[in-house]
Amino acid sequence: MKRYLEVPSAYNEPPLNYTSGSPERDELLRTIEAMRSQEADIPMIIGGKEVRTGERIAVKPPHDHSHLLGHFHLGDRSHAEKAISAALEAKKGWSSMPWKQRAAIFLRAASLISGPYRQAINASTMLGQSKTIHQAEIDAACEFADFLRYNVQYMNEIYQIQPENSPHTWNRLEQRPLEGFVYALSPFNFTSIAGNLAAAPALMGNVVVWKPSNTQIYSANVIMKVYREAGLPDGVINTIYVPGPEAAEVVLNNRYLAGVHFTGSTTVFNSILKVTGNNAGLYRNYPRIVGETGGKDFIVAHSSADIRQVATAMARGAFEYQGQKCSAASRAYLPESLWPAIRDEALRQLSEFSMGGPEDLSNFITAVIDEKAFDKITGYIEEARKEPGIRIVAGGGYDKSKGYFIEPTIIESSDPCHITMQEEIFGPVLTVYVYKDVEFNDILKLIDKTSIYGLTGAIFASGRDVIERATDLLRYSAGNFYINDKPTGAVVGHQPFGGSRASGTNDKAGSALNLLRWVSPRTIKECFLPPDNWRYPFLEK
Repeated sequence: MKRYLEVPSAYNEPPLNYTSGSPERDELLRTIEAMRSQEADIPMIIGGKEVRTGERIAVKPPHDHSHLLGHFHLGDRSHAEKAISAALEAKKGWSSMPWKQRAAIFLRAASLISGPYRQAINASTMLGQSKTIHQAEIDAACEFADFLRYNVQYMNEIYQIQPENSPHTWNRLEQRPLEGFVYALSPFNFTSIAGNLAAAPALMGNVVVWKPSNTQIYSANVIMKVYREAGLPDGVINTIYVPGPEAAEVVLNNRYLAGVHFTGSTTVFNSILKVTGNNAGLYRNYPRIVGETGGKDFIVAHSSADIRQVATAMARGAFEYQGQKCSAASRAYLPESLWPAIRDEALRQLSEFSMGGPEDLSNFITAVIDEKAFDKITGYIEEARKEPGIRIVAGGGYDKSKGYFIEPTIIESSDPCHITMQEEIFGPVLTVYVYKDVEFNDILKLIDKTSIYGLTGAIFASGRDVIERATDLLRYSAGNFYINDKPTGAVVGHQPFGGSRASGTNDKAGSALNLLRWVSPRTIKECFLPPDNWRYPFLEK
């Protein structure tokens, strides 16, 4: 006899290949064509109702900014207030719903995403966020479904954790949803992260006010369609398109704020911590603040490393999705003896990249997300071009006449503390520092103290003693550490993701650790034979 109710075993959704002539390729291209030919009208969803304000903001592909995909309706502080009210209204019914019913909703959502909505979620991510089909597939279709399936499995495991009993006593542990509502703020770069930031707290019985990035609203609209079709009750997840400071003023000063689930910039996260800290006496409970922020992720190679493996890790780790990943390789430390060969191999690989819109499935590089990002990234390149001791080894070109295109750029710096070795650029720029082979130990110490971040990093070496030394000295430099692999591509259920230092609270998305942040445990002791006299035996004479 099975002791507990079992949920379907979680598994990782296999990515499709989209080879020429395949049915998934044909379906994707038809979906892209259909979505490009329509102008979407995207409302906020508050209390299950579509809210249109009439103040419409254009949505355009970053790689083709003259084309109009549609508009979303801009909200104001009143819509943030209404979303909070709708969430709190929905809370009683949702938090008391049996957990297996909540599980069924999100398991169905996973099936919808990996099934009938697969090409809609992929195409919206490709058009709205300029992802290639491979990057969209592993993110919007596969990782998103993985999050939902594994979250259900982890929830089941959490609920099975129970204390020991003693004679005539029954001890129970109840995982209560948090009191109040959770505020989810999601970034543009991962559709799966956006969906999970709202879904993870909701699965555990919480209600959510979700503010997606303006540059991800196009695919966020598809996510909400999926959740609603999966049977999510009205008001459990509410989407608002309100300017960040305006929304924050309402949400962070509300007595019933129970938690913040955040992925974005370190600067914004610091401001959230500051406001919630100052408001500690206001809240009904101390809010759970969970954040994954920036990174200045590294690759370090030992002289025993394989040249082609290092070059490939640089090419993929730094330039897939134009370097717009929190985990993207942004600084590399390479030994003097290997640098010429690694450089030549990296240049050879980069020369094979094709750049353009993701509608052409042969392109490996597309556009960065918007003009603001374009100007910031190219500003770093231009400053580097002027400085002594800095050499642009590859790329350095850019053009925003049609879309926000920046060439994959490799910079060689003679200064290991140059600004491009320290600050997060969030674009297709990799800075290399070449060190003398005998200085390997010193380089490891330098890596650890150069950046404020601690998200991802990779060591390439063949000697086990070298790998062990790097793993030890870089213990706090990366929350996700890779040995002989690029520092990107964490898989749900395999590599729980998150970093510390200025990279966040390291609550590991894609694991039970994250879900534990969205419940408040209650211990219940039931005594079947309660004492009926105050005296203890030791008091007898």
